[in-house]
Amino acid sequence: MASKRMMIGNTAVGGGAPVTIQSMTNTDTRDAVRTTEQILSLENAGCEIVRFSVYDEDCAASIPYIKAHTHIPLVADIHFDHRLAIAAIENGIDKVRINPGNIGSEQKVRELVAAAKDRNIPIRIGVNGGSLEKDILRKYGVTPEGMLESALSHVAILEKCGFYDIVISMKASTVQKTVQANRLASKRTPYPLHLGVTEAGMGEAAMVKSSIGIGSLLLDGIGDTIRVSLTGDPVREVYAAKRILAAVGLRSEGVEVVSCPTCGRTRVDLASIVKKVEESLPETDKSLRIAVMGCAVNGPGEAREADIGIAFGSKNAVVFKKGELCYSDKLPEVVDRFISDVKSELQ
Repeated sequence: MASKRMMIGNTAVGGGAPVTIQSMTNTDTRDAVRTTEQILSLENAGCEIVRFSVYDEDCAASIPYIKAHTHIPLVADIHFDHRLAIAAIENGIDKVRINPGNIGSEQKVRELVAAAKDRNIPIRIGVNGGSLEKDILRKYGVTPEGMLESALSHVAILEKCGFYDIVISMKASTVQKTVQANRLASKRTPYPLHLGVTEAGMGEAAMVKSSIGIGSLLLDGIGDTIRVSLTGDPVREVYAAKRILAAVGLRSEGVEVVSCPTCGRTRVDLASIVKKVEESLPETDKSLRIAVMGCAVNGPGEAREADIGIAFGSKNAVVFKKGELCYSDKLPEVVDRFISDVKSELQ
C-alpha cells in the first residue's frame, strides 16, 4: 500500500518521496544555544529532520530561537502533557510526536488536534513496546499486534477529529517485534511509517539490530523516514542511517569500500591495506565504490565492477577503473599509487 504524502516543514515524507534521515538531540532543550549547535552538527552530517524533547515550558520557549538558527524541520517530542505540544505548535514547531499511552484523555488529544489543524502541523503517533496502554497489555501483551492496535486506536481518535496528517512509528527493543509490527501496519494503514529499533544500544550490536530491522523493512518497500537509535553522540546515528540507505540501494552518496574477508589464498596483509585506504579517504558526499580484494579468484571481478578497484597477487596487484584494466604494479608501491588514484577520483 502506497503511503500518504505530507510535508514536515519543507520536507516531503511518504507518497514516494525519498526516505528521510532523522535523529534526536540529547542536549537539554532549555539550553537553546547548545541544542542549536548540536542540530547544526547533525545538519552537516546529513540529518534531514530532527527531534528534541519538550518536557517543560522552558523547552517550548526555546523553539523560536532554535528554529531561527537551524535549517531542517523540527519535531517536538511530547510526553504526558498535551499543553506542551500546543505550546510547541504555537512557537513554530514543524511536527509533534506524542505517545498514545501517556498523553492523556481523548479531550486532551482533541485540544492538541485543534491546534495542529489550525497551523497544518503533522502529528507522529509514537508507539513504544515499553509503554503500551494497560488495556492493550491485558489483551495483547507486548506484541506486534498490540503495538499496531495501540497505534490504530489513536489514529481513530485523530480521524474522528477530522485530522489526517499523521505519521506512525512502532518501535520495540527487539528486531522481530519491530519488523512484524510495521509489516502489519503497511497492510492496514495509508499513513507514512517512521522506522527504527528503539533502545538498540551503542556499539556493534546496536548497529546490527538497527541495520537488520530498518533494512529488512526498506527492502520490502516499507518505511518513509528512519532514525537509527544509538546511545551517545547523535551524529553517529546520521552516518549509520546513510550507510543503511546506501546498503539497500536507496542512496548512492558517500564512499563505499568493498573488501574480501580473506582466506588461505591471500598473500598480502589485506586488513592493514584496507585500513590504510579507509584512513586516507577525505570527508566527502561524492559517490564512489572502491574494491580492495585479496586474491585472483573473486578479486579481478569485484575490482572491475567498482568505480575503482585493486586485486592483489603475491607480489603485485592490478588496478581497474570503471571496468577497465589500468595498470599492474609491484608491492608495496602499488598501494600508495592506488590511494593517490582514489583521492583523484574524489576531487
